[in-house]
Amino acid sequence: MKVLVIIPTYNEAHNVVTLIPSVLGYGNADRLVEVLVVDDASPDGSADVVARLSEVDARIHLLRRGGKLGLGTAYVEGFRFARKKDYELIVQMDGDLSHDPRYLPQFFEKASEFDLVVGSRYLDGVSIVNWPLWRLLLSRLGGSLARRLTGLPLTDATSGYKCFRSKLLEDVDLSHIQSNGYGFQIEFTHRIWAMGYRVAEIPIVFVDRLRGQSKMSAAIGLEAGLLLMRLGWFRAWHRMTPNGTQPAVRQNKHESAGALGIK
Repeated sequence: MKVLVIIPTYNEAHNVVTLIPSVLGYGNADRLVEVLVVDDASPDGSADVVARLSEVDARIHLLRRGGKLGLGTAYVEGFRFARKKDYELIVQMDGDLSHDPRYLPQFFEKASEFDLVVGSRYLDGVSIVNWPLWRLLLSRLGGSLARRLTGLPLTDATSGYKCFRSKLLEDVDLSHIQSNGYGFQIEFTHRIWAMGYRVAEIPIVFVDRLRGQSKMSAAIGLEAGLLLMRLGWFRAWHRMTPNGTQPAVRQNKHESAGALGIK
């Protein structure tokens, strides 16, 4: 099995030197794990660090971009790379060490049963270390609104730690994805679920970064809020049409909220 772990970076030079070898350590004789770093012209030389690592390990790949173009477009470019290279599983992971690679085997195991697996910080209560209260409240509010407005049956719709089968990308028009900040996480997951693919969660512990600065901003939060309003409006409009209650083509494959641990 070929697995590609996509890591977008902006000023993560100190973190990727620890993260990448740890991720690659979860490959074995039956599972080839490779890493793709998509770097947005980091001033701290993150791309140069990855380039040096790639010179001694062919499992490490690098896409250099011309500027700070955003999380969503970084993942879209990574997805296109994965499709060209015929990877079977794709993992999304932050480059700041907040996503622990030790959960990768659990993702791989769960992905044998489900099409998309999300690492949830809230499936077993609140599993977040070192976040300020305001950010925790914002995250919880975003997740709650995502469930109420869109019907997405997840405890952590804004999670950026995911694993999914690359075949999903055959049904997703990547050019139509509009979000470029953290709203991308909600939009991409919602599109997969709305098409009827099987979605599940596993519990993870999220530890806030120890080095570098968070990329969270007011603009990113606003974009995510507007996205939720748009998805909520679409859901309400669809319910008023004669033919259904969900914008899905595979409704029989939806996992129930109870099966995903939603109360």
